[in-house]
Amino acid sequence: MHRSFKDRQRVILKDGTVLTIVKFLGSGGQGEVYEVATPQARLALKWYFVQTGTDKQKNTIKKLVSTGKPDERYLWPIALAEVHGKKSFGYLMPLRPPQFSNIVDLMKRRIEPSFDAVVTACIQLADSFHKLHEKALCYRDISFGNFFFHGRTGDILICDNDNVTHTAIQDAGVLGTPRFMAPEIVRGDIKPNIQSDLFSLSVLIFYMLMMHHPLEGKQEASIKCFDLPAMTKLYGEQPIFIFDPLNRSNRPLPGYHDNALAFWPIYTEKVRQTFIKTFTQGLRMPSVRPSEKIWRDILIDLKNSIVVCDCGMENFYDIDKLKQGVLNKCWACGSLLKPASRIKIENEVIVLNMGTKLYGHHLNKYEKYKFKHILAEVIPHPIQRDMMGLKNLSRQTWNIKTKTGKSYAIDFGKSFTIEDGTVVDFGETSGQIRKG
Repeated sequence: MHRSFKDRQRVILKDGTVLTIVKFLGSGGQGEVYEVATPQARLALKWYFVQTGTDKQKNTIKKLVSTGKPDERYLWPIALAEVHGKKSFGYLMPLRPPQFSNIVDLMKRRIEPSFDAVVTACIQLADSFHKLHEKALCYRDISFGNFFFHGRTGDILICDNDNVTHTAIQDAGVLGTPRFMAPEIVRGDIKPNIQSDLFSLSVLIFYMLMMHHPLEGKQEASIKCFDLPAMTKLYGEQPIFIFDPLNRSNRPLPGYHDNALAFWPIYTEKVRQTFIKTFTQGLRMPSVRPSEKIWRDILIDLKNSIVVCDCGMENFYDIDKLKQGVLNKCWACGSLLKPASRIKIENEVIVLNMGTKLYGHHLNKYEKYKFKHILAEVIPHPIQRDMMGLKNLSRQTWNIKTKTGKSYAIDFGKSFTIEDGTVVDFGETSGQIRKG
């Protein structure tokens, strides 16, 4: 395969920037990607093939550079890259840190992250696309091939941003990735827009939670030749959600679609109902598809509801059922989950497991959905191992009032025992603990 640059080659861009080609990272339909070294940092260089390096693409890169990234999670174009004597061009962007994996690794089970990490990744995806769409920008090609995922923390990075355009632009060449495109895009009715982005985002979230596609059930299994007409019918002309409550004709088949059958019952009713609305009404009416903000809030609730069974497996407490006195069964061992300690902060209920963390969106709303600054953490009691405490990692002094009326302050680095009825004044908000 011909490559535009050789390893260790020294390249001088037209603007005077000196690059050293460290290594070839890969290639795709549009061009090649290299790791490069500058005097200041290591970066990634995407270099277009001659046939894809059009004037329109160059103008798109220039606009993206001047617009700036919507969020820190985007590996956004930093600068246009042109070399004297070469017809094509490229652009520089941040380099993916080595601890981030492609989401394809998750789909193929090459990594086994926790439920907490997967849900955190979904929250960050929804939040990042909310920030993109706020700028009236359309991604156009949401799929699990365009994201990187930290298997331990759930942090995400979004790549391939050179196809992002303003929503008013209707002649962009990229329509999306098959299996992620909205039905109206598959049929060729319209060009990609924010509503089709929302559909693709919902497919991606479904994939990450269920490890399966929302439209691939009995119909997909019966296809003998998975060619373009078959795909157009399955995803565009006659799409049927595999868990449509009113149409069972496309249910997942045991032995063939086992991931979908296993994961669907694990999640809360709110999550299931949102998927049902998205992939039934939302197949025909783009206006009813849940926004990124709706997904973000639902997924925050899902993350808050994680409870660890005695068998050691993560489950999701269905808080609405808990209010009715109904307890979930553990999906792994089948035993009833014990009533968990939890704290209610305004409208959020957070289950308190050993190691549960509280963030800015829980306590003071100053830093939404970042998951970097931990403001509180559940820790073991130093003496009584069956008890837990909540440690203050914020810069605020907390004021505690117990069920018996005792009051005291908790400074940074200190903790208090988690007891039923305790009220915590965090400074900008307060919460009440329920135990059992």
